[in-house]
Amino acid sequence: MEPILDDFKNHLSFERQLSPNTLEAYVSDVAHYLEYCAANELSPLQVPPQFLDSYTYQLRSIEKLSAASVFRKQEAVKCFYKFLIIDGRIKEDPTRFLKSPKLPQRMPEQLSRQEMERLLSYPAEKFDEVRTLTIVELLYAAGLRVSELINLQLENVNTDEGWGLAFGKGGKQRFVPLHPACCQRLKHYLSVREAHFASKTNVASELFLNRDGKKVSRQSVWKDLAALGRKAGIAQPLHPHLFRHTFASHLLQGGADLRSLQEMLGHANLTTTQIYTHLDVSDLKEKHKKFHPRG
Repeated sequence: MEPILDDFKNHLSFERQLSPNTLEAYVSDVAHYLEYCAANELSPLQVPPQFLDSYTYQLRSIEKLSAASVFRKQEAVKCFYKFLIIDGRIKEDPTRFLKSPKLPQRMPEQLSRQEMERLLSYPAEKFDEVRTLTIVELLYAAGLRVSELINLQLENVNTDEGWGLAFGKGGKQRFVPLHPACCQRLKHYLSVREAHFASKTNVASELFLNRDGKKVSRQSVWKDLAALGRKAGIAQPLHPHLFRHTFASHLLQGGADLRSLQEMLGHANLTTTQIYTHLDVSDLKEKHKKFHPRG
């Protein structure tokens, strides 16, 4: 089945334009399913719908995977069979009756406004310190994904007019507004960046670079954010997506509407954005006290 798997991979890469990480996960999950088919001496092109139930049982009861892992593998297999139908290799989708496990609703974590102020006011002198604080400012200002952040080119940011151009999932691009404080910090970083690489040639065109003048890696961003959080005394471990959650939650708490937030986050579906409609209890109580006639 290797040729089919290769064709599926090309479909995900060129037609679906999935990110490298998502593509790798889907291909790995489908390869796992194909191994299960081979172990049961069945061609994936000829399996009956009930075979998918036995595969789900294998994942849950034999391999004892979590509901989230079972859900992910099922989604990959469903995507695989949709591809087979599009490609004309099968006529009916055996996953059409497959029920996915219910996933618990997980509320996104967020930082408080006080914690954000503590982070953004942390002193920075060296190049990598200035870069990390600028990354925090930009993640919080625009709600970017880490992949969008590290792939930003210099020409994708306009600090005079206050906007950035991000390239999201599937290569979709969107303009994100940047407030004056973010633009000011970006200008400072750019001056530090220029001075740091003044004597070097062949510097990459990305906005955020490592010490060698190459595009900063996502692993490096994770590491630098975690170190900054420890130094700034933030109890919650810092990671890039935490600032995306914080950006969305703080905008909603400030009165932003869901449709605008969906555009800023680059969500294809509004239901994805609705997870941010939660409010912390203290904020809810304050609003109740302020607006209820007998508050």
